[in-house]
Amino acid sequence: MTDRKPIFVTQPALPRLEAFTPYLQEIWDSRILTNGGAMHQRLETALCEYLGVEYISLFCNGTQALITALQVANLSGEVITTPYSFVATAHSLLWNNLTPVFVDIDPGTLNIDPARIEAAITDKTTAILPVHCYGHPCAVQEIRKIARRHNLQVIYDAAHAFGVRDTTGSLLNHGELAVLSFHATKVFSTVEGGAIICHDETTKRRIDQLKNFGLSPDGNTVEFTGANGKLSEIHAAFGLLQLKSLDEALNNRRLIDQRYRTGLSGIPGIRCIEGAGETVANYAYFPILVGPEYPLNRDKLFAHLAAHNVHGRRYFQPLISSLPMYCGHHSSSAENLPVAHRVVEQVICLPIYPNLEHESVDFIIDLIAQAAV
Repeated sequence: MTDRKPIFVTQPALPRLEAFTPYLQEIWDSRILTNGGAMHQRLETALCEYLGVEYISLFCNGTQALITALQVANLSGEVITTPYSFVATAHSLLWNNLTPVFVDIDPGTLNIDPARIEAAITDKTTAILPVHCYGHPCAVQEIRKIARRHNLQVIYDAAHAFGVRDTTGSLLNHGELAVLSFHATKVFSTVEGGAIICHDETTKRRIDQLKNFGLSPDGNTVEFTGANGKLSEIHAAFGLLQLKSLDEALNNRRLIDQRYRTGLSGIPGIRCIEGAGETVANYAYFPILVGPEYPLNRDKLFAHLAAHNVHGRRYFQPLISSLPMYCGHHSSSAENLPVAHRVVEQVICLPIYPNLEHESVDFIIDLIAQAAV
């Protein structure tokens, strides 16, 4: 075991305490801690401008945002989704009494495979819930065509896709709704938080009511069965501070991504996942696949890294479809999901965060290269 300082997959970016103090003073002076105060309104405005979206509703976390987005969509029956994601994706369906139908992933992007979607559609299907896995765009145009052909809604789990742009602009403008996570591990963070992006003022008003118990705008009655999904003023202030340094942080991530790709190229059996059509990426994660040509299997390489205090993550293991509450579904069978089952045994997400030193990146590359000899 090395005495080297541990290197984890990610570290939250923390502003200097003195930079946060004026925001806290403003909140204290206003005596408004929640319920859409000044910080909340400023962050919504700033995020719409930064992301290139028209309407955004802030939430206390990404999971509650997902649950509410599906509620707003007023779905029933079956929703087609991916087994290769964090469990919140599928849990949000169960919270809305919807049945997840899992289809396999594309071996190149690890996103939901559009070629598998159409075959899974039944007369009970009402929507598609794709995930921009690791921040790489889904095949949005193909998914849109399929949805239009079958009169289905598309709600994107865009938890990893903050700031990603494709040739049409913000990736978040695809689908009826898109949902973000602002968890501490994400490229943009409010410590805990999330958001729903929508395309019209009426939908935003409905979302804002549902995250506030379903209260009417005047607060005199309750119009919907809502929940408490509001983002506090302190979390919003943290987000405003994060946004100031975000471009620099994303550039640092880009440089780390490039360093990994250069250093790992040519190592037999190590494959770096490529983006799929981003014009602007966010470098949220750095996944590699450990193939059969590499001398160690994934778990042995994972242990080798950990023995040198490099703590990757087998993200996403286990597959959602393998969990007890989902494995009984017909669509969860391994025969239906061969690519996802292969990938989940090969993936390691390597450390990447804005202040990860290049010397540490080189150390990780050397560990992987030396184990290949």
